[in-house]
Amino acid sequence: MVSVTIVDHNSKKCYSLGMSDNKQEKLATIRHSVSHIMAQAVVKLFPGTKTAIGPSIDNGFYYDFLLPRPITADDLPVIEAEMKKIIDSRQDFVKVTLNKNDALAKFADEQFKTELINDLTDAEISIYENHNADGAVQWDDLCIGPHVGNTREINSAAFKLQSIAGAYWRGDEKRPMLTRIYGTAWENPKDLKAHLAFLEEVEKRDHRRVGKDMDLYSIHEEAGAGLIYWHPNGGRMRVAIEDFWRQLHYRNGYEILYTPHIGKSWLWETSGHLGFYKEGMYSPMEIDNQDYYIRPMNCPFHIMIYNNKGHSYRDLPLRWAELGTVYRYERSGVLHGLLRVRGFTQDDAHIICTPAQMESEIREVLRFSLGLWKVFGFNDIKAYLATRPKESVGEQERWDAALVSLKSAIDAEGLAYEIDEGGGAFYGPKIDLKIKDALGREWQMTTIQFDFNEPERFDMTFIDNDGQRKRPYMIHRALLGSMERFFGVLIEHFGGAFPVWISPEQIAVIPVSEVFNDYAKETAALLKAKIINGCNLRVTAELSDDRLNAKIRDCQTRKIPYMLVVGQKEADEGTVSIRLRDGRQLPAMKAEDFAVYVIEKIESKSLEL
Repeated sequence: MVSVTIVDHNSKKCYSLGMSDNKQEKLATIRHSVSHIMAQAVVKLFPGTKTAIGPSIDNGFYYDFLLPRPITADDLPVIEAEMKKIIDSRQDFVKVTLNKNDALAKFADEQFKTELINDLTDAEISIYENHNADGAVQWDDLCIGPHVGNTREINSAAFKLQSIAGAYWRGDEKRPMLTRIYGTAWENPKDLKAHLAFLEEVEKRDHRRVGKDMDLYSIHEEAGAGLIYWHPNGGRMRVAIEDFWRQLHYRNGYEILYTPHIGKSWLWETSGHLGFYKEGMYSPMEIDNQDYYIRPMNCPFHIMIYNNKGHSYRDLPLRWAELGTVYRYERSGVLHGLLRVRGFTQDDAHIICTPAQMESEIREVLRFSLGLWKVFGFNDIKAYLATRPKESVGEQERWDAALVSLKSAIDAEGLAYEIDEGGGAFYGPKIDLKIKDALGREWQMTTIQFDFNEPERFDMTFIDNDGQRKRPYMIHRALLGSMERFFGVLIEHFGGAFPVWISPEQIAVIPVSEVFNDYAKETAALLKAKIINGCNLRVTAELSDDRLNAKIRDCQTRKIPYMLVVGQKEADEGTVSIRLRDGRQLPAMKAEDFAVYVIEKIESKSLEL
């Protein structure tokens, strides 16, 4: 069962759309058929159009065209209207098979179809024709199907064209740029409406939009694409999260490391990154006639610290963590806000242990990770067990033992999991944890990764209890993944309405008029001065000339959890009137009592206000 859920934290409304596998298959067939209908309509409306491909995709479809003129969003309703005419004409989808020569002759004027046919090795090539009621061919396309039998099986009120984008033919920047039209199609208008409501909620929560509205971060293409500038509000959140992260790591037996951002080329040659990962690394810089690389990973530096002195089995396991900033090349076309960047901070750690400690350490990391995610409100978590890829290093026995340990840890935690065949890194198998956010979308975050490569390459050893020098095992792990990507997911999960402990602005004191500005300032100062167990509050006094309702709306836009409205009654009684960002009210309190109330929420990492 596939399920899509929309949760609106402000209205508390929840919309769900569940789908069986059979329904998914049926929808994929409908969407593929609608993509053909769209192509038929576009070719009719824009003579001279050349068609490329038009598959079904998750929740919709697209088709790529080489058009005689650029089109805009204003053209989409015209195309939709023509599509509805085609659907209403009740055309049959008819499969026809041709040999290669006949197929090439049929699509001689279609350069993209011709290229696809030439790449095929099949003896028979299938096409689908659209026939009208008289059996006359209205349109045809190179396609393996499947399709609906007749356009009457498509509800003309249950599809919508959504957007236009550019796409290189076959994803190659050296090939022609095509126009891609995206759309969505469903069995009935009710499902379409639910999906469009889901998309509206996704757009409202888009981390790029919310990040701008709340002044959390920015990206400056002119200064370097894919690099994040953290603003004061985002910086406050990051400090709160990182401080919590450090506390948890110390509590779980980790030590915190800080290592350089660049290293000599031999370091990356030894680690294998220059052999296996060079395309993701930046060009070297020459320092003292030697090549230095900016780091794409932190692990070689941690190994240097390990090899700085000898170790006994009594020293192990060593759990070393670092919030280490790394830099990896990503093509400009895939960069996406905080979710796909070129410079990011991994919440990285390496566990160096004996073979006998391997399984218990994996279980401990998995337990640690699941506990961390629950603090942030993520409880729907699934594991993916990634096995050995074709290009890899290490003895098969070690791979087998590591997989057994990883699977045992997953089973011990009662997690659902799937096998990701061949999805491991070149140096070892791994567990990936994927979380579901408030909209039911799955995000790959935590990675727990074995490494048989670097201990060998860097000649890491320890003295075992039999006095023999042996090779330790090394486990890489990142729990949140990267601070940037995690931050993007967190923004979209909460829609900017963060728990109070990580909210950049926690409390706004709002006077009903300027007459009460002094009381508002006194209240804000009192709250700021209230420190319990080292916890202090982030408070602003809203003293602008705006009217009360405008100030409240502004604070709601900034997603401030608590708005304290103060006027004559509050000044006389020494209290504050408490309004939550979702519009609810709490009973009036003395400012000191309110400070204690909020600090308890912060210390407990409560998800509720």
